[in-house]
This record gives sequence, structure tokens and C-alpha cells, in this order.
Amino acid sequence: MGSRQLAAMLPDPAGTRPAYRHLAQAISALILDGRIALHVKLPAERELATALRTSRTTVTAVYDLLRESGYARSRQGSGTWTSLPDGHAPTGVGRLLGAQDTAIDLARAASGLPEQALLDALAEITPHLVEHVHTPGYHPYGLPELRAAVAERFTARGLPTVPEQILVTSGAQHALTLVLGLLCGPGDRVVVENPSYPNALEAMRRARLRTVSVPVTDAGWDIEIIESTLRQVVPQLAYLIPDFHNPTGLLMPEADRGQVLRAAGRSGSWLVIDETLTDLALDVPAPPPFASHAAPGGTGQVVTIGSMSKTHWGGLRIGWLRAPARLVTELAGQRVAADMGGSVLDQLLAVALLARAGELLPPRLERMREQRAALTTALAEHLPGWTWRLPPGGLSLWVDLAEPIASALADRALDHGVRIESGAVFAADPGIFEQRLRIPFTMPADTLREAVHRMAAALADGLPAHPASRRPHWVA
Repeated sequence: MGSRQLAAMLPDPAGTRPAYRHLAQAISALILDGRIALHVKLPAERELATALRTSRTTVTAVYDLLRESGYARSRQGSGTWTSLPDGHAPTGVGRLLGAQDTAIDLARAASGLPEQALLDALAEITPHLVEHVHTPGYHPYGLPELRAAVAERFTARGLPTVPEQILVTSGAQHALTLVLGLLCGPGDRVVVENPSYPNALEAMRRARLRTVSVPVTDAGWDIEIIESTLRQVVPQLAYLIPDFHNPTGLLMPEADRGQVLRAAGRSGSWLVIDETLTDLALDVPAPPPFASHAAPGGTGQVVTIGSMSKTHWGGLRIGWLRAPARLVTELAGQRVAADMGGSVLDQLLAVALLARAGELLPPRLERMREQRAALTTALAEHLPGWTWRLPPGGLSLWVDLAEPIASALADRALDHGVRIESGAVFAADPGIFEQRLRIPFTMPADTLREAVHRMAAALADGLPAHPASRRPHWVA
């Protein structure tokens, strides 16, 4: 991390006493908030002192305090690197474990599966499971029945697909990680939206990829910026969420999709299209597959990933990707280095549930509409200064707080029994979206109303001066 980059993220030390303590708290808060990644080399003391217009002695004291508190470590002769104190799990694990208390959890945009639907599906698949017990049970490409069902689903939506183009994975995140591991190497450039899905951004950071962001504003995507970025950067791939984008809920217009496909074709870049939220269309018809907008034969460098986590249940770890058959073969070969294939039981359940999607999905969508209405009504009543655009689908609102208080509010709200994530967690570039919150409407209406009431109380109580005590938690 460069000295100017870090200095731009920090408060002016002038007038604060002691300055080194305020700077150390600010850096640790940025690390906890994910805006400074772990294992990143911090600037040399002299360079940072110059950028901050302070003394080197002050910066030395900052680094000493960061090391003492566990937010930095030094290597002899190679500088100072960001870290986490003992007892703090790595970001992803910490978020997962942080959701185990009794707070109203608005950090995860996911809902459960109706109990009777699960029981019926289990009863239906039991005879089939018994048949599979007499086989080895390894299916690195995925269970043939499930590959066929997913291929048929794409075909029915307007994109002719055969099972050989489908790889079943343990969720969409697993699919993305496999694709990044095969198509990219450390230092490769990857285009991402800003904001975007935090766990996807984390996967790219861990793969040591260089992300180049394109903005997604309240008005949507600026296709000219995407086209120029693809032309100038020539990235290895671009990761996009065009269908009810996470976190904004926006839907990319159909005409823009063809332009993006053509621009990616000209740059030779792969497109990774995340369709995890595609079926959650609340006010518009569910869109056809992104790749269906390509010219004939023009889908050779498009990978489409999907999952049952948002439409059915996150505990059913079933996802998939659609890609050229040759790439599916290579990805399956890479997959067996980590696992030999997914659970046969889960995949049989997925086949049964997908077959009943026409029965299960409509009531879920109606419930989401009711919960969205309850959330927006409660926000308008208790927090009238906040604004948002009603998303045509998806699972959450992207709320504008009108001032950069999101991280501090999230910290205070946790004390009031509400777990919520600052918009900064969704930022591809550090230090932005502090005026935003993603608020899912996946909980019952009464719970959402209570959560808004608690957030309003937290705001009325006043916000902490320093968000360095922020406790990380899992985002879905």
C-alpha cells in the first residue's frame, strides 16, 4: 500500500492528542472493516510521515502501537505488514462465527426453506439415495440427474444448454473460486463492479488479483465506462452481477448486455456472470440468461454461475456453473485437487426441489414483497432522512444515510441487538460507501419493524467516536 493511498484514508493528525493513538485506531478500524486487506505491506515510516505531514517519530509510535495490539507485524528487513490480533479469526471465518448470538441478523441476505417442502423432498429421494449407496458416490462433474436438470433450466430460459456444459459445485462461491483459480494468476487484472459482493472480492484478494472497478450508481451501470475499461485494461476476466445486483438490487437493461458481451469479445476477456439472484424477480419478469444476448457462437468466453442459496436455502450447498464443455472438463480436473465431488444426498435434494420450483418460488416471492413493504414503511416512519430506490428484485435495499456514519452506526446497532453491515464492506475500492447500508428484507415483517426501531434508537443514542472496536461478521 502506497503512502499517499493510506494517508488519504486517514484523518488529519493535526490538532489531535495524542496523534499517534488516533492514527493507530483509524488504521485498525480500516483493517477490521476490510478497507485495508490483511497481509498488506504498510508504507515505510519516512514515506508515511511525509504524506501525513507529521513527524517520523509519530509514525513510528503508530506502528509500535499497531504491533502491540496485533494489527501489524514486522519482518526483519522487509517492513511492516497488516495483521489481526490473536483471538480474531480471519475475515470470512470471523463473520461466520459472529452470527451465532441472539441479535437480529441483517448482515445476511438469505432465508430458510419451508419445513414441509424439505420433508416432502427427503421422502421423495430416499429410494433414489438407497440406489446410490451401492455406487462409489464420487461425481466430480456433479450428479448426472442434477447436471441435466440445470441444463434444462438454462434451455427453458432461452439459452440452449447440454449437461456437458454444467459443473455442479458447493455453492456459487465455490464456482467462482474454481474459475479464478483456472483462468487467472497472481497479478492478473479483473474488472469488478463497485459496490459488489464482498465474498467475491475477498476471493479475488486471496488469489492476489488486481481488481479494476467500474461504478454501479443509483442510475445503474455506465456501459461506456465498462466498454472503455475493458478496452484499456484488457482484463483477464470481468465479474458482473447484472440480475438484481448485490447490494443495489438493480437490473441491467437488456440492450446493455449485448454491448458488454461485444466489448468483452473485442478485449478477449472472459465474462463471469453471477446469476445467484436471477429468480428473485419481484416487480418484473425474471430475465433470460445474460449469455443469451450474445451473437450466435459468441458465448465461448462466458461463464455463468448460479446457486440455490438465495432461492431455496443457504444450508443446501448446491451451486453450478455453465461454461464451454472443454472448460468444464478443466475445472472438474482442478476441483478434484480439493474435493472429489459434492454430497449425493444434497444433489438429489436439489433435483427434487428444482422440479418443484414452480410451486415453491411464487409464495416465496410474495412473502418477499410483503417483507420489503414492511421494511420500507418502517424506515419511512422511524428514519425519514434515509432514502433508497425500490429494487425490482433481489433481497435487500441499498439505503443512503445522507452522511458517512454507516460503520459507526453498525457498531452502535450491535449494542442494540441488530447486526448490520456498513456499505464499505461492499466496496471494491477502500474508503467509500460509508453513507450506505445494505438492509435485507429476508426476515418476517414484525422482525424487520423491530430491527428498524432498534436502529433508530441506536442513532438517537449517538455514535461512537472511533469504530476501531468493530466486530466483524459474515456477509451473504
